[in-house]
Amino acid sequence: MTKTGSKGGNLRDKLDGNELDLSLSDLNEVPVKELAALPKATVLDLSCNKLSTLPSDFCGLTHLVKLDLSKNKLQQLPADFGRLVNLQHLDLLNNRLVTLPVSFAQLKNLKWLDLKDNPLDPVLAKVAGDCLDEKQCKQCANKVLQHMKAVQADQERERQRRLEVEREAEKKREAKQQAKEAKERELRKREKAEEKERRRKEYDAQKASKREQEKKPKKETNQAPKSKSGSRPRKPPPRKHTRSWAVLKVVLLLLLLCVAGGLVVCRVTGLQQQPLCTSVNTIYDNAVQGLRHHEILQWVLQTDSQQ
Repeated sequence: MTKTGSKGGNLRDKLDGNELDLSLSDLNEVPVKELAALPKATVLDLSCNKLSTLPSDFCGLTHLVKLDLSKNKLQQLPADFGRLVNLQHLDLLNNRLVTLPVSFAQLKNLKWLDLKDNPLDPVLAKVAGDCLDEKQCKQCANKVLQHMKAVQADQERERQRRLEVEREAEKKREAKQQAKEAKERELRKREKAEEKERRRKEYDAQKASKREQEKKPKKETNQAPKSKSGSRPRKPPPRKHTRSWAVLKVVLLLLLLCVAGGLVVCRVTGLQQQPLCTSVNTIYDNAVQGLRHHEILQWVLQTDSQQ
């Protein structure tokens, strides 16, 4: 039988005033649902059964004042065992408990406790001491409660320390992330500034190139006459020389025309025999002969032919 034991019957039949005796019932499980329906049963005896665990909803039986779980096979109590805040008397003799849940410190009304014949942790066993009489069991309850409160405080401090470490780690992660984001923003800002500077330089270069292109035709226009005037100054003497020789050639031409006219008269007409014409003819013949060998005339004739 797993719940009500060999005696069977309804739990109400076992209720005697506020006491419910389920000891020696060969129980493997606690009939929590049936017990919850009996809030008057503030004293519960579950000793001498085969209980190895207590279900978590067992801790909802907050009406319990006295609880006997001795001589079972309990290896641990539920984590929220401290919810049984009205519990004053607790017998855990001869089980397989090593430690107690931290919530045990919440059993502020506990006045009596027996933990003998359990493989307790040495520290807890030393705190609990023996429970050979009423006084020792009361001392056990008081000392264990104080010990569990200290354990709870230590665990709370450790929890706070871990939380603080986690918060610090989170702050560091946030600071690192913020630094990374700030660095990325600064990098983007610098890249943007560099891009802006590059574009500004390109713009300035384009403007300068445009100005140079605009100035170039003017320079060429201004340089054209200069090139002419620059090349011409080297030729003023030839220009003067050319003008002088032009005048000279005109004079010579007129002279030649006069001479030619005279020669024609003297050589063609009947005046050939006149003394003047004879002299003219002689001079003409000598001049022509001399001029043919004269370098200046050759140079004049050559210059004239080149022009």
